[in-house]
Amino acid sequence: MKRKINYSLITGLKIIAILIIFSSCIPQKKIKYMQPTHEDSTNRTAFATPAYQKYHLGIGDNLYIKVRSLDAKSNDFFNNMGSNSNSNSGYNDASIYLNSYNVDQEGNIIFPFVGPINVIGLTLNQTQEKIAGILNEYLKETTIIVKLVNFNITFVGEIKKPGEYKIYQDNISIFEAVALAGDITDYGNRNEVKLMRKTDDGTALHILDLTREDILESPYFYLKPNDVIYIEPLKGKQFAFSTFPYALLFSTITTLIVLLTFIQVK
Repeated sequence: MKRKINYSLITGLKIIAILIIFSSCIPQKKIKYMQPTHEDSTNRTAFATPAYQKYHLGIGDNLYIKVRSLDAKSNDFFNNMGSNSNSNSGYNDASIYLNSYNVDQEGNIIFPFVGPINVIGLTLNQTQEKIAGILNEYLKETTIIVKLVNFNITFVGEIKKPGEYKIYQDNISIFEAVALAGDITDYGNRNEVKLMRKTDDGTALHILDLTREDILESPYFYLKPNDVIYIEPLKGKQFAFSTFPYALLFSTITTLIVLLTFIQVK
């Protein structure tokens, strides 16, 4: 009777150990990026990545505009931050945002002395050229700098460092943004990354598969200002936890099996 109990216990512990091993393992296919389209093929070496589509300004956007002129008084007049132009403290995020120009409901920015300038639907370069053309009527040899203040990317879900990130460049790819947020966790679903993007009619939802190499040819490879990326968990996450002490538990079960086997032999 005792031997039957020991044998049943040992068998049960072995089954538990096997289940723990398999439940804590995630196939590489689910966590590798840019895999070949077909399993029996190799990675391609060239991709026709779509050209980055320049962002067109919309209602609610905030612009940082700087006017450079040979006339110091004109600089102070046209620049909200003229008195702090030589101070590094004047260029923190909050200061730039508070001194930015908001695109109102009519698609205008209210510029000093000049008045409203319609910029809706324009790119940053087109906006820069338009402002320069208007100011050239009042000033000579001016240089206009236009930057988008609210270029933010937000990550939620199975990402190592979720949150909102400010982007200080003209464009950013999905992989650059993921790297900025510390990469997707082992339990993040890379096959169905959800990209939420604002449109004129509301919000559009796009599904990206980062495990396929043809993501490099996706029209959504480059992100837009205020994009939100949601990484949902894999379906098997409830059966496995990355912080669970598998090694300790497995070693404990192995020790019990060895002891019970030794007792049974004796």
